[in-house]
Amino acid sequence: MFGTVFRIKAKPGHEEAMTERLERWREERGSKVQGYVASYMFKLRRQPGEYIGVAVFDSEENYRKNAENPEQDRWYREFREHLEADPEWNDGDILENV
Repeated sequence: MFGTVFRIKAKPGHEEAMTERLERWREERGSKVQGYVASYMFKLRRQPGEYIGVAVFDSEENYRKNAENPEQDRWYREFREHLEADPEWNDGDILENV
């Protein structure tokens, strides 16, 4: 398995729109994206407006295919409008049962 852990910060007043975009991705694209397994989002209590997310894929190949998909790029550009800066991405192999 492969995935990414990412950190984002919403622009002031954009948290609801940002989380709606994430929900729309899951509802509209999640079932269509080959190899997508799950995603999770943590709203940080000590840093208002900041989140840490996890996206899990069955392989690095499918993760990269999604990242290179023009439809994903369009979604990301709309999502990015709600963030103060680009996400901090941390891609890697998922070690199970550790």
